[in-house]
Formats: sequence, C-alpha cells, structure tokens
Amino acid sequence: MARWLTRLRERCKTCARVTLVTGTTLVALVVGGLLMAAGAAGLAWTNTESFCIGCHEMRDNVYQEYKGSIHDTNRSGVRAVCSDCHVPRAPGPMLIRKVQASMEVWGKLTGKIDTREKFLARRYEMAKREWTRMKKTDSLECRNCHHADAMSNELQSERAKTRHDKARAEGITCIDCHFGIAHQEPEGGPGPQELQVGQR
Repeated sequence: MARWLTRLRERCKTCARVTLVTGTTLVALVVGGLLMAAGAAGLAWTNTESFCIGCHEMRDNVYQEYKGSIHDTNRSGVRAVCSDCHVPRAPGPMLIRKVQASMEVWGKLTGKIDTREKFLARRYEMAKREWTRMKKTDSLECRNCHHADAMSNELQSERAKTRHDKARAEGITCIDCHFGIAHQEPEGGPGPQELQVGQR
C-alpha cells in the first residue's frame, strides 16, 4: 500500500494541479452519485409491502386485519400499502420515520413483540404512538390521497357531510374519526380523539 501511495505522489508532481483537482472532483461525484442512488433504492425498498410484512409480527397480526379492508380491496382497485399510511412522503420526515422504525426493529430483535400475546399486550401503546404521530401532522398521510377539496358533497350521505363540516370547523383531523379502518381498534385506553396533541 505504501509503494502505491509513493508512486501516486510521484505522478502528481508531474500532473498539473487542475488535472488532479478535476480528477478528484469527478471521482467524488461518481462515488457520491452511487451512494445517493443506493440510498434512494434502499428507502424505496423499505417502503414496499413485501418488506413491511417480511417479519411474522406484522404479517400475522396487522396485515391479516388489513387484508380485505377498503384500503386493500375496493371497486377502483387503488390500494394503500403500509408505507402510504405509515411513512411520510417528504424526504426529511421520511428519514425521521425510518430512524424511528429502526427502533421498532430493535423491539422485534429483543423479543418485545415476537409472539401474538406480546404483540397484543403492546398493541394499544403502538397504536397510540401512531395516532399521536398522525395527529401531529394533521393526518398528512391520509390527505396525500384524500383531498378535502376534491370530495364530492353530492356523493356523501347527509350524515357524512355534517360530520366533515363539523370536523373542519372544530379542527378535528382524519385519524380522530377514521381509525380502525385498516386495523382493528386496540383495547386499553382512549381513542385518538381523546389524545391531546399539539399539531404542527
């Protein structure tokens, strides 16, 4: 290794500084580009349904509840997979959520939720954490697909129109009412509407 470095130094004495700087810059750009592409590919892969249900805790519990729900199967064929509801789309919040998810993987590795009984014992705690996250962002993941200004009042029942108007007037967010749609409501405490969370 020392001999290679010595030869490189000898060559650089005869190189023009501009050539050295240009070469170094090009190598750095190529390496940086490859690292960014690999990182983006890794983020995209961890947003797939197959990745999310890769562990038995998710596949055997919440995924079974999701199957057949309106977010899985519906008349239009549009599906919301795990990441659509549980991972923000903006890069900064997405990276923060990925770091948080790595701590959830740690919980799996340490056996906190490795059986159905342990999963159910922590179910409310996990749901409360997710509801809190969604309330803090005003249910942003819901609104990525469901746009209030595109909702047709004519196609809503009178009851739905009244409730949506009341929600807008009182600052109630989607998750306050529309929880338990893709997953069963956990036992153990109040629902999301009762949680006091400061929104952004």
